[in-house]
Amino acid sequence: MFIRVTNAKYVDGYKIFVIFNDGKEGIVDLANELSGPVFEPLKEQANFQRFHVDDVTHTIVWENGADLAPEFLYEQAA
Repeated sequence: MFIRVTNAKYVDGYKIFVIFNDGKEGIVDLANELSGPVFEPLKEQANFQRFHVDDVTHTIVWENGADLAPEFLYEQAA
């Protein structure tokens, strides 16, 4: 089974509540994952909060094109 993000909602700080296609859900804290050129703009809270679940890649995607593999999010969800 391929892991897919089916829904995601902003919680606070750098935390996102994520629901996966197998029913798993949890909060992912991305505070320590925002390194590198594509993630640098997301350190600004207003930018971080502007994400959506992409219908093609089935993961969280930000306006600047940054994304994280759904498998990574799945492992981080607590």
